[in-house]
Order: sequence, then C-alpha cells, then structure tokens
Amino acid sequence: MYSSYKLLWLIPTILTLLLSYTNCYTITVDAHAEECFFENVEAGTKMGLSFEIAEGGFLDIDVKITAPDGAVLYSGQRESSGIFTFSATTSGRYTYCFSNQMSTMTPKVVMFNLEVGEAPNKNNDKKEEVNPNKLEDMIKELGTTLITVKHEQEYMQVRDRIHRAINESTNSRVVMWSIFEASVLLVMTLGQVYYLKRFFEVQRVV
Repeated sequence: MYSSYKLLWLIPTILTLLLSYTNCYTITVDAHAEECFFENVEAGTKMGLSFEIAEGGFLDIDVKITAPDGAVLYSGQRESSGIFTFSATTSGRYTYCFSNQMSTMTPKVVMFNLEVGEAPNKNNDKKEEVNPNKLEDMIKELGTTLITVKHEQEYMQVRDRIHRAINESTNSRVVMWSIFEASVLLVMTLGQVYYLKRFFEVQRVV
C-alpha cells in the first residue's frame, strides 16, 4: 500500500520534469539581425541550450551565451546545431543570442530549447541525510532522459524536413536540366533536318 501511494506521489514529479523547465521555440532571424532571450536563475542552477537551424542559406548562425557579469560562457561561429549545458555560477540574468549579422539577405529559421533545472535548495542536503530517496532520483533521471529523447525526435524531424527539401530541390533541378537538354537536342535535330533539306534542294537546282 505504501509503495502504491509512493508511486502515485511520484507521477506529478515525472509530469513536472517533462512539462516544466524546458522552453521550446522556433524563430526567424533576419539578415543583419540578432535575437536574444533571457533567463533569471539562482546560482547553482543547471541550464542548457540545444539548437538546430531548420531553414535559410547554408544553415549556419552565430550563437553566444553570456553570464550576468558579462562573461561569455559559450560562443560559436556559423554553427548548424549544438548542445551546451552548464551550471549558473552567479545569480542573475543569463542571455542567449542568435546572430545572423554575417548574412547579406537570407533569414534563418532556428529551432531551439532552453532548459532550466530546479533551483538548489539549502535544505536538500539535510533532507537527503534524514530520508534518502533513491527512487525519486531515478525518476528524475528518467524524466531528464525522456526530455532528451523528445528533443532528439524534434531534431530528427527538422533534419528530415531539411533533407526532403534538398532532395526536392535537387530533383527539380535535374528535371529542369533534362528538359533543357531535350529542348537543345530537339532544336539541333530540327536545325540539322532543315539544313540537309536546303542542301539537297540546292543540289537539284544546280
């Protein structure tokens, strides 16, 4: 009976892990533009950023993560995808920026996830010493793994859409090139027939 009650109590924990602390966005960053997002967290909070470029140009963008004191925690140039996790060293506002300033005219479509863990609790250590709960830790780890799997599925969908677009574009170009070649061959054939016809007509007159 106690185990059943305990499992029922852990179900909301799983749902909280799956539905909270993860923000999924899809944005369009125009050429020569920069889009930034902010998260206010406490020191010691685990944070993460994962992103994927879905459309636009060469599928690349500049990424930067800045701490409240202005220190650059992560900086990437012309990246197509990436995952970066860290623990907040100080309390305050952390900034995530996607920059498309290197592009002259092509906007970029970016799909990304901001993950923010639970704020550290000063009483956690005392509670763990009094009543250690390994099952709850396992449930939390399982919830984190499920979130990772969910993100991977979303990225696979984006990659599938990108590859499908590339295949369709390549197929369209092949079809257009085939039509062009057939048109050139047809014109050359008609030209040769016309030339030979004129040649034999001239021979008869002579």
